[in-house]
Amino acid sequence: MSAQLPGVSLVLGGAASGKTAFAETLVTGTGRERVYIASAEAHDDEMRAKIDAHREARGPGWHTVEAPLDAGRTLAAIAGDRAVLFDCATMWLSNHMLAGTPLDEAEAELMAGLALCAAPVVIVSNELGHSVVPENPLARRFQIAQGKLNQRLAARADLVVHVVAGLPQTLKGELP
Repeated sequence: MSAQLPGVSLVLGGAASGKTAFAETLVTGTGRERVYIASAEAHDDEMRAKIDAHREARGPGWHTVEAPLDAGRTLAAIAGDRAVLFDCATMWLSNHMLAGTPLDEAEAELMAGLALCAAPVVIVSNELGHSVVPENPLARRFQIAQGKLNQRLAARADLVVHVVAGLPQTLKGELP
């Protein structure tokens, strides 16, 4: 029996909370062909190792699309017979901030892509609201932008789950 996911699901959590592993189980549970939209870029050896570890942990059966900036357009082009994991909105936002992209335009493109995507989409994003106020202006701008993005994604999503220590807590909707 395959699980029915809503059109958009959001999985939030802190660093190393288990949010990606949980999101993967949601997508795998659909029984559909799986698409992994990756937003991370390997700028150093540590990040390359992290990306490789994620890829190995996912195992075979995933079609990976590298989309560090173009998640919206990528989502819009995905067929309805698939299930999508977008990992993660935090890296995507960071990429746009570092590229100097106007964030309102980037977010509008992401939201349009979600609206046009025919497949169910599970978005992974970091919850930064539990942390302290950062000491530098760039980090403060990022924390605020991430909080606003998460609020917009949560408003758009039919299912919102917060993962803490590998334990999912449903905030909105019902788990399949």
